Formats: sequence, C-alpha cells, structure tokens
Amino acid sequence: FIDGAQKALELASLLGIRLAILKEGSPSCGSNYIYDGSFSGIKKSGKGVTAALLEENGIHVFSEREIFKVEEYLKLL
Repeated sequence: FIDGAQKALELASLLGIRLAILKEGSPSCGSNYIYDGSFSGIKKSGKGVTAALLEENGIHVFSEREIFKVEEYLKLL
C-alpha cells in the first residue's frame, strides 16, 4: 500500500493534479472510512494510505460519493 501511495503521489505531482476521486472504503483510497481488513465488512472511520498521503501533499481527495462536491471545489481553484 505504501509503495502504491508513493507512486500515485509521484504521478499526481508530475502531472500537476490538484484533486482526486478515489473509492470510498478501500484501505488505500478511502477518504472518510475504510474497511478494517478482516473481510467481514466492518468499517471504521479514517483515511486510506493513498488518500492520506495525497491530502498531506495538498491534493484534495473526494470519494466517488462526493461527486457533487467536486464542481464546487473546481470553482474555488
């Protein structure tokens, strides 16, 4: 997960990406909650590895459930 997150950040930085839409619940991409990894469907609050790293580096992360917020954010850019 860490290697993938680093590669995503490198590519996003190279391309000047300022926002990302990632899959909610994923241990890598979740932006509001993640599954606990037990394959039992248990969710917990928090961010996935990639979502957290992107946000720490100034890339705003939205889940696929927040598409309506993306247009508002784009207007701010």
